[in-house]
Amino acid sequence: MKKIAFVIGMLSVMTFATEGPSQAEEKKSAIPGSFSGSILLTNDYVFRGISQTDDVPAIQGSIDWSHDIGAHLGVWGSNVKFTDASIELDYTAGFGTSIDKFSWDLSAIYYHYPGAASNLNYDYWEVAPSIGYDFGFMSTSLGANFSPEYFGDSGDATYLHAGVEIPLGKSFALAGNIGHQWIDNNTNWGTDDYLDWSVSLSAAFEGFDFSIGYTDTDLSDAQCSNGDSCGLFLFSISRSF
Repeated sequence: MKKIAFVIGMLSVMTFATEGPSQAEEKKSAIPGSFSGSILLTNDYVFRGISQTDDVPAIQGSIDWSHDIGAHLGVWGSNVKFTDASIELDYTAGFGTSIDKFSWDLSAIYYHYPGAASNLNYDYWEVAPSIGYDFGFMSTSLGANFSPEYFGDSGDATYLHAGVEIPLGKSFALAGNIGHQWIDNNTNWGTDDYLDWSVSLSAAFEGFDFSIGYTDTDLSDAQCSNGDSCGLFLFSISRSF
C-alpha cells in the first residue's frame, strides 16, 4: 500500500503541472514565488555511489517552491529497498542566489524513511553549503554535506563533492562528479570511508531528459550493498514541469 500511495503521489506532480492556464494562474496568485515539479524513472537509485534499491528500478519525483529573493523549499521521493523501509522522502529548505556567473546556496536536508522502526535510526539531516561558477563552455560546482548523526546511528559524517558539466550543442551535455564520504562510526554504517565518482551523457528531446552514465567507488566489491561489482551503469528518463 505504501508503494501504491507513493506512485500516486508522483503522478500528482504531473496532474499539478498539466492544469489549464487559468488554474495555474490562480495558484501562482495565491502564494508568492513559483512551483515546479519533476518525475524520473531509472534502472537503479544510486546515492553517493551505492545502490539504494538493490539494483532494481526506481521511480522518483519532486515538488519545489522558489522565490526570486533566493528562498526555496522542496520535497523529493523515491522507492528504496532497505530493511523495514521501502520509501525515502527528502525535505529541503534553503537560500541561494547568483551574481553574474557565480552562484551559492545554503540548504538543510532532512532524510525520512516512513514506516521504518525508530530503533534503526534511519532518519537524519544534513547541512549542505555549495558554490558554483559558469565559465560558459562549462559549469563547475563544489559542495559539502555535514550530518551530526548520519544514517543508521553511524555518528557524524561529511561528504565533500565537486562536479563539472560541459554543454554539447543545444541538446546534449557531458557531466562528471567526484566525492568523498567520511563517516565517524564505520562499523554501524557498514563500509570504510570511501571515494565515489560518476560520468554521464544527457540529452533533451521533446520536453524529456534522457541520461546514460556510469558510477563507481573505491570500496571493495564485498562492501557494496548489492554484493556484486560496485560499478553500475545508470539509465534514466525524466520530465520537469
